[in-house]
Amino acid sequence: MKPMEFTDQNFNTEVLQSDKPVLVDFWAVWCGPCKLIAPFVEELAGEFEGKAKVGKLDVDNNQETAIKYGVRSIPTVLIFKAGKVAETIIGAVPKVQLKQKLESVL
Repeated sequence: MKPMEFTDQNFNTEVLQSDKPVLVDFWAVWCGPCKLIAPFVEELAGEFEGKAKVGKLDVDNNQETAIKYGVRSIPTVLIFKAGKVAETIIGAVPKVQLKQKLESVL
């Protein structure tokens, strides 16, 4: 299963109003460390299907949302629960760390 694509336009509906926790990977095409965690985000999208939403937000094309959440360095992964940031992970981290943070909000 592919991660969802989050944008400035759908962020409110897909993330903030979601009845499930949402993992958002803030990334950019030119970001090397973002490429390192991309496979983990894809795997988590499959593993958490039905339990949580997993997706990516391109900071270059969706600057409004990135600025709103103070994303200054990428990759930054924010996990939302009930419309609020529950967990923040900055930098390229092992998949197990992303998975544990997501499980902690389920």
